[in-house]
Amino acid sequence: MPERIIYLDHAATTALDPRVLDVMLPYLTTEYGNASSIYTLGRHAMQAIDRSREQVAELLHARPTEIAFVGCGSESDNLAIKGMAFASQKKGNHLITSSIEHHAVLHTCQYLERFGFKTTYLPVDSDGCINPDDVARAITDQTVLVSLMYANNEIGTIEPIAEIGRICRAKKIPFHVDAVQAGGAVPLNVTELNVDLLSLSAHKFYGPKGMGILYVRQGMRLLPQLQGGSQERGRRAGTENVAGIVGTATAFHLAQEELPQITPRLIALRDRLIEGMLTIPRSRLTGHPNERLPNNASFCFEGVEGESILLNLDLLGVAASTGSACTSGSVDPSHVLVALGLPPAWSHGSLRLTLGKENTNEEVETVIKALPPIIEKLRGLGM
Repeated sequence: MPERIIYLDHAATTALDPRVLDVMLPYLTTEYGNASSIYTLGRHAMQAIDRSREQVAELLHARPTEIAFVGCGSESDNLAIKGMAFASQKKGNHLITSSIEHHAVLHTCQYLERFGFKTTYLPVDSDGCINPDDVARAITDQTVLVSLMYANNEIGTIEPIAEIGRICRAKKIPFHVDAVQAGGAVPLNVTELNVDLLSLSAHKFYGPKGMGILYVRQGMRLLPQLQGGSQERGRRAGTENVAGIVGTATAFHLAQEELPQITPRLIALRDRLIEGMLTIPRSRLTGHPNERLPNNASFCFEGVEGESILLNLDLLGVAASTGSACTSGSVDPSHVLVALGLPPAWSHGSLRLTLGKENTNEEVETVIKALPPIIEKLRGLGM
């Protein structure tokens, strides 16, 4: 077992920031009250939630009443899509999304199709970009929601969300954005982005796992998906995770505050990774070459299997990811890479390297040096 792990899978999850843990600890120990209780301990919990809601709202340029704390990014997506769809059934039954969305969105749309909803899955170009004109053409008088991601979790492509939002606003169609991958990577202003609903996940920006955020613009009618209480302004029943909420708000504040310092360094490391990986014969970058997340470097290597690359990197102490569904027993390539039009010989050999604020130049150079012989060996073995 290698002495030190080089962690390059920050798109999957991030370590809890010690500063976040510090603010959470009191609400796991001494300040353990239920926020629905009227005595002092309960009021302290509610005050902490209120402060956290105000903090998140300020960062998103929203109102505190428009912020709901939920259990994760997937729940946030589910609540936004199902909540809007079921609340709008009298108006129509048509949803619009894209072919490269996270499964939290795709599977939710497929679930709604069992109840009579119809979904348009928009194509993307070879860089994973959605054409705003395609969104405009897909809207009908039955459309009740457009749901698209801000940045792709596999290839890092950043979509033209503000432009798409203007189209939806002009046509009076609610617009939901899955910003889970973008939350700790780019500034977020819901007004400038023209969004009506926006989903975030805390563990993507050094916050606690099991926590998410849903922004719901004032006036949006949303049908709750959990029943049992009036928490979160009736949007999500259940006793609030006070420690998680406080940790989420703190992590989001730190992530957004530190963007000017961290982003240029991440871009430099990312670009060095891209430069190094593309020296390998029969390799290619996936995703947009410029409009991509600062920390995302994703590739395909012809004639190898991504899972084999990962296992060999793991033996060297490098934690990375592949776009294919290798943990599910599927031999099919990633739906994202298929949507880009990559042939199987390329799409099976995917590798995603996603950087974090603790990664160093030395770690990047180690990976650049380690990968070419791995690829050469696997091609020699026919893997």
